Amino acid sequence: MSTPGTAERPLCVAVIGAGPSGFYAVEALLKTPGLNVRVDLFDRLPSPYGLARGGVAPDHQKIKAVTAVYDRVASDPRVRFFGNVKLGRDVTVDDLRERYDQIVYAVGCESDRKMGIPGEELKGSYSATDFVGWYNGHPDYRDLPFDLSCEAAAVVGIGNVAIDVVRILAQDPEILARTDIAEHAVSALRKSKVKRVYLLGRRGPVQAAFSPKEIEELGEIERADLIVKEDEIKLDEVSKAGLCDASAKKNYDYLCEAVHKGAGSKDHKILARFSVSPVELIGKDGRVSAIKLERNNLEPDGKGSVKARGSGQFETIEGVGLVFRSVGYRGIPVPGVPFDEKAGRVANDNGRVVAAAGGPVVLSEYVVGWAKRGPSGLIGTNRACSVATAATMVEDLKAGRLAQRGVDASMESTPRLLASKGVKVVSFAQWKAIDKLEVENGKKAGKIREKFTRVSEMLAAVDAPAVGPKA
Repeated sequence: MSTPGTAERPLCVAVIGAGPSGFYAVEALLKTPGLNVRVDLFDRLPSPYGLARGGVAPDHQKIKAVTAVYDRVASDPRVRFFGNVKLGRDVTVDDLRERYDQIVYAVGCESDRKMGIPGEELKGSYSATDFVGWYNGHPDYRDLPFDLSCEAAAVVGIGNVAIDVVRILAQDPEILARTDIAEHAVSALRKSKVKRVYLLGRRGPVQAAFSPKEIEELGEIERADLIVKEDEIKLDEVSKAGLCDASAKKNYDYLCEAVHKGAGSKDHKILARFSVSPVELIGKDGRVSAIKLERNNLEPDGKGSVKARGSGQFETIEGVGLVFRSVGYRGIPVPGVPFDEKAGRVANDNGRVVAAAGGPVVLSEYVVGWAKRGPSGLIGTNRACSVATAATMVEDLKAGRLAQRGVDASMESTPRLLASKGVKVVSFAQWKAIDKLEVENGKKAGKIREKFTRVSEMLAAVDAPAVGPKA
């Protein structure tokens, strides 16, 4: 029997999740000198690219250009794409173990963390993930009922995702309409009554996780004033020391400029608040109608930063009918894959899946991206993470640390299995046909692309290319 990884018997790898981390893992394996490998890349949606398609804001097209790299990876003859195939629904981990020498989980963090405050269950309270998926046309979120008839919205969190949500709410819809934003989102935003958008951070500006570019973009929105309270950006001694970080210094300087500009005279307002925490969402007739905040004092945490401690001083902002929490993400357990409940990610030791946190290694199974390390870093951060895991996989292969099991490594094995289960598989060539249709439909509408926002539409487009996306 030939050794996996040789010309006679290529190493057969399954990568579950065709987002950035999954593609970077495939790329790293393909680039490994002397390694003969064949990779099958699976995604639960017919469309690949993960957050690069469904998470990046529509007015950030330069970031989305990274998909050109993924296209080159997928076009390699050693790679096959199996779209519309979900682990736990269409295939099991045992199915994969019977057909692949190694398995890589690139499933991301598909859930969010809660604030844990009274009223969080009210209508009008959502995760930022919900809204991002909705305006990006992700099938999971396409039908969410966002009511934009309120006068104010609040976004809890001061990372880049929070800034994206604020910007989409405050931006002129006609500017967004030229991007690849979902048509249903543009239609709703055109009717929006939201005039005030609050950005709420529990700590100060130096601790903000947004980038200088993101906060500057808020100040560049033509129809909105960015308002910052001077007393909320005064720095304690620990925060002053944090200004040695170039990004933190640039953020702080920009916010100081916003203070000096005052309230402005534009119809829309973005109110950036710092050192405040929501303590309750107040409802009327089952919907959010106001948000109660507590002012925080910032204290040294002993680790070179600060922690927020409630001061007992409260205020209530009336008229807030929408609240989006952006306070962190966590993974969702995948059937058959060990999960670390405390960390909210696949249980692993430096990319090797383990039976439980601190437990023994599950041979031949690996994890990359947010599912490996938690929700940290940008799209590009995943490349180094995936390269490291790929190196671990090659190390284990060379050391003979593969699960000792019979593997049906034939090219027909997986397609035959999926056909027997009646799974409608979307190949990469079929995805590129869908992609072409989206771009063509977008041109007709005067925008970059018009996305299909339902799985059924994508599948229909493969069989009948004349079918266009529905509203």
